[in-house]
Amino acid sequence: MIDSNITERDRYGPAVAEPYETYAAVTPASRRCAAQAAAYLPGGDSRTPLFHAPYPLAFEEGHGCRVVDLDGNELLDFTGNHSSLIHGYGHPRLLEAVADQLRKGTAFPGLTRPQVEFARQLCERVESLELVRFTNSGTEATLQAVRAARAYTGRHLLVKIEGGYNGSWDEVMVSTHPSAEVAGDLERPAAVPATEGLAPQVESTVLVLPFNEEAAMRRLLEERGPSIAAVIVEPVLGSAGMIPADADYLRMLREVTQRLGILLVFDEVISFRVAYGGAQEHYGVSPDLTCLGKAIGGGLPLGVVGGRSDIMAVFDPSEHAPRVPHPGSYNANPLSLVAGAVSLELLTQGEVDRLNRHGDALRSELSAAFAEAGLAVQVTGLGSLFGIHFVRRPVKSYRDALRSDKDLRHRLFLGLIGEGVLIDPRGTGCLSTALGEGELAAFVRAVRKVAPSVAEADGPRGHEPLGSDGRRGG
Repeated sequence: MIDSNITERDRYGPAVAEPYETYAAVTPASRRCAAQAAAYLPGGDSRTPLFHAPYPLAFEEGHGCRVVDLDGNELLDFTGNHSSLIHGYGHPRLLEAVADQLRKGTAFPGLTRPQVEFARQLCERVESLELVRFTNSGTEATLQAVRAARAYTGRHLLVKIEGGYNGSWDEVMVSTHPSAEVAGDLERPAAVPATEGLAPQVESTVLVLPFNEEAAMRRLLEERGPSIAAVIVEPVLGSAGMIPADADYLRMLREVTQRLGILLVFDEVISFRVAYGGAQEHYGVSPDLTCLGKAIGGGLPLGVVGGRSDIMAVFDPSEHAPRVPHPGSYNANPLSLVAGAVSLELLTQGEVDRLNRHGDALRSELSAAFAEAGLAVQVTGLGSLFGIHFVRRPVKSYRDALRSDKDLRHRLFLGLIGEGVLIDPRGTGCLSTALGEGELAAFVRAVRKVAPSVAEADGPRGHEPLGSDGRRGG
């Protein structure tokens, strides 16, 4: 529970009290809601990444590119619910499609027309998708992809990327955000559990490899190739800070995995939006399996796993018991499918191009605004995705992002709320089709207003990036 008798100055000290106190002054209803929630939810929370000090915002409604909290504060939303609401809140065509399906039914004990139509739409849009299967989340999609890869190859070892988030099931909850003290050697990262409660054998079935390090990746794949079933990689590392892959890195992965009989799995839950046919179209690299989620559901829970027909055949129950059963009462529920179909229809080539132009311009203008304030900040991203890192050196991997100053990032996050702009607490964000040039300009103005106070807070320490050991300098 939140103790209302303890002031933010008592809790955090005078150096950081100001943004907390300002935030608390304009969000008393959110504070009360957080205290009430803690009576029924562990820490008052059901979604860990959105919890932040001193307490998270509580929302009432959203319209287009704006959200309204319980205090009536209206914020420009640059989170899109962590990239899932690519058309903003309450798009009329999405609401109409969902309302129409609600009248027909929410779930059925058999095949529905929306399932067939959306599967066709996906396979026609994404070249690597020959067959698809629907899940209820990106987490379920990656689980099924890895299970299919193991069944198809007869191998057991999974390769994942350090700093990559591929869902919350056991074997991918490894080295998602390891500290510098336990991460191991840069070119041969340790497999670090990201949570308690994992099965003891998990670390032995997962090989963690570095992002954007071609030589190290090639060497480790060739060392362990005969045991590796799949490499799962995000073309843009999302929760690590929207860090794009180098094209040569992905091309190398494709060449080596094909040569060694390893399946290449693209986790495009976040990155699908960067091109009409996903990041794989942008990079010109075709994976064996693809996992989709977030924006693919039009604001409702939905995941997709798809790819080569010979691999997807492990799910086929039509002639005999499937090698990989895939039950689920809400798999392919028509509510999510009709929302997803409309979301993709709205995401035309023209809209993708417009989003990407706006994303390029925003990253450039944000970089200029931070530089004007004397802050060492790297703005990463691709297409309509962006990440803000308080560090001097270019950010190409999780290790680079680990150097970022999280205190300064949090001051920026809270300060932007005070100026009517919402980004993710981790300093990431994205654009929606509901945002126009006026809203982008308002975001940049807000950063220009908040950045000097962030720089002032940093001044006494002499801002330097955190080193690989978590300390300043280096």
